[in-house]
Amino acid sequence: MLKIQVGARPVVRRRGADGWIPVRTLDRGASSSAAAAEPTGYPGGPYDTSLLVKYEHHVARHIWFGEERGPKKELKVAGHGLKLTSRVPLALPPQMESWVSRSGLTSLQRTSLNKIDTNLVSAFVERWHLETSSFHMPFGEMSITLDDVACLLHLPIRGIFWSPQDVTEELVVELAVDYLGVSQGQAQSHVRSCRGSYYKLEWLYDIFVHHRAASSWAYATRAYLLMLVGSTIFADKTFTLVEARYLLLFRDLDGCSGYSWGAAALVTLYRYLGDASMYSCKQLGGYPTLLQCWIHEYFPTVGKRGENWNPAGNGGLPRAMRWSYRQGVLKVDDLRPILDELTPTDVIWRPFEDHRAWRVFDEICLYRGCLKWGETVVPYLPDRCLRQFGYRQYVPSPPLDCMMATDIDVDWISYHQSVVDVIGSSSVATTPSEVVDGYLEWYYRVSHPRLVPPHRDAPREVPVPVYDAGPSDPDWARVSTLIRRYLRQVNAEEEDPQFSDLFEALHISRSH
Repeated sequence: MLKIQVGARPVVRRRGADGWIPVRTLDRGASSSAAAAEPTGYPGGPYDTSLLVKYEHHVARHIWFGEERGPKKELKVAGHGLKLTSRVPLALPPQMESWVSRSGLTSLQRTSLNKIDTNLVSAFVERWHLETSSFHMPFGEMSITLDDVACLLHLPIRGIFWSPQDVTEELVVELAVDYLGVSQGQAQSHVRSCRGSYYKLEWLYDIFVHHRAASSWAYATRAYLLMLVGSTIFADKTFTLVEARYLLLFRDLDGCSGYSWGAAALVTLYRYLGDASMYSCKQLGGYPTLLQCWIHEYFPTVGKRGENWNPAGNGGLPRAMRWSYRQGVLKVDDLRPILDELTPTDVIWRPFEDHRAWRVFDEICLYRGCLKWGETVVPYLPDRCLRQFGYRQYVPSPPLDCMMATDIDVDWISYHQSVVDVIGSSSVATTPSEVVDGYLEWYYRVSHPRLVPPHRDAPREVPVPVYDAGPSDPDWARVSTLIRRYLRQVNAEEEDPQFSDLFEALHISRSH
């Protein structure tokens, strides 16, 4: 049962055209310290704006007032799954297979969804906040973690970050000649057509096919790997290009296994999620398969999904391969209120415990610090989503300012102390969604956990929910969620005899 705990009635003040609730002018006799203590912020939250400092530009602020990004409410999403299906051969020549396998990127050949549910993905992007590197759900924060990447994509987590050199168009031509085996003229013509320091994915595929036929294995492998990462973890918003500087990653085919490809995938996706959470942005880059499969694992009752196999019959495959695309019927504005009504029992908090035979949990996934790839630096903050690691969620420390970070590589190597700091303030959760007292009250002050107001243009204080523990078994949790959702849809009352059996089933499911 969902109970509502409502605080003191707030002072109602008019909002400005920009959505701000301004600080009230001092009443006669009031002190300036009293005015400073008065809460300010936005209708629906955040009331304390010290955490989400970019909320003024966030899409959630506009959605609250019924303002959409444009005629199309969903984002344009770069998905290359169908093209990869035709470009990735059933088997590589042994000479190439050896290099691809050692690179750590083999799994990316088979993990992509053929199509992306842009409405489902867009609904979650609207809840992402770049300050905290997390989705702000009604019951607290969640995020895509390094452990999620390891289990979903089977990419290596440990390894070095990459600090690239700047590449001019002249250098891009030289790289293509030296490492892709094309002529100077062909390289110059292609780079001019890209209008920048890029290569076309289709061009790379053609080079791969050409050199494979000519048994030029090193050239073929570099073209293939660059096309592969450009179609997956490094996909950008052009939908057809990949940054040419990434070719430097594969200059030494025997040495590219030392990179933290999992961190690279996460940094790139975090960056594009941050961009796409802003009202002015209409596209999402990065690897959308990673995001959508993450949703499928943690939120079994949200969206439509196809399941290729049961986790018990996995056989060691990357967990993303469990899922296939099924066309959803819900649009992004249908999904917003559904996400608003989610409770902790709708979440499978630790979906990969049955995958540990193939991917053992690595404590470095609890590292709190900055991750970087190239010039992009993002905060990685597992202390904000501790329930995903089996710990009780506490009020986390303020996010890191990665612009001020100077020793990111050193921090990454000496991660152990940050792990101690993260879990030392917590304890193992006794229920999957356990939080400390006061967490939700704090969260509802600093966040905007609901996107749709119950009554349009009615400024209000969002009530803080109090949740029952709910069932601990994931299957029973899903049964409970489905029954509760149906009862809510038909506005059923427990006293109504025609629904008595369903309410009894609900109570039984919640006791397991």
